[in-house]
Amino acid sequence: MDTSTLVMIAISLIFLAVVYWKAPESAAKGLQASTALVLEIMPRMIAAFIIAGLIQVIIPEELIARWMGEGSGFKGIFIGIAFGTVTPGGPMTHFPIIASFYKMGMAIGPLVAYLTAWALLGVQRVIMWELPFLGPRIVFIRILASILFPFLAGWFSELLWKKLVL
Repeated sequence: MDTSTLVMIAISLIFLAVVYWKAPESAAKGLQASTALVLEIMPRMIAAFIIAGLIQVIIPEELIARWMGEGSGFKGIFIGIAFGTVTPGGPMTHFPIIASFYKMGMAIGPLVAYLTAWALLGVQRVIMWELPFLGPRIVFIRILASILFPFLAGWFSELLWKKLVL
């Protein structure tokens, strides 16, 4: 187990103890709600981990390294932006997949561009949430204001990575 897992376990146990101390019945309700949430999310997580593992077998590492690895430059960043824009799903299903790409040799620039495009420009979210709730005018302005950020984040992360990490 890593440090972040231990910290999360410790925090959850502290919260449980505090709630139990104040109102034992609330602790039981909280644990029931937690169980329901786990049962709801677990199938997605299992599917995401299966997809992430299979990606590492289906897609050759050389392909990821060539198109989005070290030295892929702007090409890798733009590919990351394209994939991030069209990749559906929330963080529970998305991050195991992006972690697979990173383990396969995806460089930091394309990875950050992918994540930033997924967060800012995700087509699925725009169609399902933004357009119906906010309307096309606001969505257009938001996308126009955000369109350069994935590129800038990918490019700048490459610069920082070379200066601070290597």
